[in-house]
Amino acid sequence: MSASTMTLPASLAYDRITRVLGSAWFLLLGLVVTLKLGAMGGEPWPSIVSSLCVAVFYLLLALLILTRGPAKAQAEGLLPRIAAFVGTYWPWTITFFEKTEGTLANLVSTVCVLAGVIMILVTIRHLGRSFSLVPQARSVVQTGPYKWIKHPLYLSEEIVFLGVVLQHLSWMTVALLILHVGIQVSRILYEEDVLRRTLPEYSSYEASRWRLIPYVW
Repeated sequence: MSASTMTLPASLAYDRITRVLGSAWFLLLGLVVTLKLGAMGGEPWPSIVSSLCVAVFYLLLALLILTRGPAKAQAEGLLPRIAAFVGTYWPWTITFFEKTEGTLANLVSTVCVLAGVIMILVTIRHLGRSFSLVPQARSVVQTGPYKWIKHPLYLSEEIVFLGVVLQHLSWMTVALLILHVGIQVSRILYEEDVLRRTLPEYSSYEASRWRLIPYVW
């Protein structure tokens, strides 16, 4: 069923279910990392700090998903939902992978996760309840980091994800990082399409902003 044919009660029910399940997923991940923290007494401090930052990140995502506001419109069809589901939930299963013991990797991981979380908090300060998972249209935010790039939240999340990959460094998690970048790019394109079609003011906004990295893309 596409978004255009979904009835209002069905749409509200779908939103509530995905909100509760999504929040519960990240609460579970936060609990898993917290339990691991309890058994890390003898590990180097970069490893402990990086895990603590990841736990805070998961709890922050759970809160954001639970409190996001209603959408004015969302992308139609199955592919945007699949991209949102895979990009948001599946990659973070690396939390269950074996943790690397390398001090340097954990130190860089701490920097990435901490920087990403700070960027997310700054972005959410301006985005407010317009936060979403499936490509949706709520409002055109043009303050804070949105003055320079159109998708600071995706950039922040990718920096955090890089940090988590460094915590569980292997060829498999690196491949997962590359795949995740590709999925996030598709989510960005879906989101821009629905914003362009729903909010007239978005066209003038997007014409003067870079997507993720100024002068690159």
